[in-house]
Amino acid sequence: MAPIDQDLGRRWFELIWNQGRREAIAELLAPDAVIHDGGVDTMGPDGFYPFFDRIRSTFSEMHVEVEDCITEGDRSCVRWSCTGRHTGSGLGMDPTGVNIHITGIAILRVKDGKVIEAWQNWDMLGMLEQIKGIGKSATYIGAR
Repeated sequence: MAPIDQDLGRRWFELIWNQGRREAIAELLAPDAVIHDGGVDTMGPDGFYPFFDRIRSTFSEMHVEVEDCITEGDRSCVRWSCTGRHTGSGLGMDPTGVNIHITGIAILRVKDGKVIEAWQNWDMLGMLEQIKGIGKSATYIGAR
């Protein structure tokens, strides 16, 4: 097995989310790729475009910071944080102008320089609570 591109995860977030390059989705995501996000599976670039469009139409000033990227075998794990301003109605809510901060982790399985499968987990509840102005629930139960 050939080693994977260690920067693919960083490029994904930079090109697609920070630069808003919709065409980069097809450049980095295989046509038959599967993205597992919560209980929803998205198939290939055509399945991912609606999510991309909805998020980009909902948040301005969006910036994703890759905090860590660990690669082993054909997988890369990316820990990220994101900031943005809720300025659009893509989530079915009127824009609030609220600044949001969320975190997440993506695990990418790569073949021939493209993502062929991904598992995404991010703080959707925290994002919605920030938008609705009700604070942010504790989403982690610590050891103390």
